[in-house]
Amino acid sequence: MSKVFIVDIAKCTGCYNCQLVCKDEHCGNDWTPYAKAQPMTGQFWAKVEQKTVGTIPNVRVRYTPTFCNHCKNAPCMAAADDGAVYRREDGLVIIDPEKAAGQKQIVDACPYGAIYWNEALTLPQKCTGCAHLLDNGTAVPRCVEACPTDALIFGEEEELKELLQGAIVRNPELGCAPQVYYRNVPGQFVAGTVYDPEEEEVIEGARCRLQSGGKTWILETDDFGDFWFKDLPEGRFSLVITAKGYKDINIEDISTLDNCTSLGDIPMEKK
Repeated sequence: MSKVFIVDIAKCTGCYNCQLVCKDEHCGNDWTPYAKAQPMTGQFWAKVEQKTVGTIPNVRVRYTPTFCNHCKNAPCMAAADDGAVYRREDGLVIIDPEKAAGQKQIVDACPYGAIYWNEALTLPQKCTGCAHLLDNGTAVPRCVEACPTDALIFGEEEELKELLQGAIVRNPELGCAPQVYYRNVPGQFVAGTVYDPEEEEVIEGARCRLQSGGKTWILETDDFGDFWFKDLPEGRFSLVITAKGYKDINIEDISTLDNCTSLGDIPMEKK
């Protein structure tokens, strides 16, 4: 049976524990036949990517743990000579540190940038899924064990099929069939604050209607006059804001193509 990783983005707080324990497990430790020691610098077999989206005052920071995808259609396997990259029965893709020496094309073959070149050892290296620990009876890799929020899950694909429903993989268009799945990946957002400039107060309960391509999203401003349309697709939108006693506001050509959008403070004029 094949093992898979599941990453729940909604649970990741950016603590970097997975990145730290990966270093602790692999730096200075030779786990041949699965891997030589990971260098102290320059390589992150488990890496937390941090991205800031939106613009002031509506800003969010998102964290995404990444590592080798252990692809079913792994380009690194196809690029390697002499079977230097192979797939175990449990689905983990391993670079043989003896056979792979000098084969820099293995690094270049990975479209995800998950394989590193160890210049000192002239060796391609990457996440092994802590295969050495699994073979010794440990249930999960170090990164999964160290995650305090259960944002990382590891197990049999068949046993995790309910959690896999609706999960996505990175860059599916590449056809690599990754075995690392992501849940609750946030979409784009459109946000703003509605206020009365004359009274110098926010407007609570203003009705906000966002539209794009025949789809409509509706919500009301909260106690702070804020509205957040979350998990939107990339595209262009129009927004209509209505509130009792105020003139309607129409905002056109709101784009989420390149980034989440903050409309800032939006004044409403009394009728």
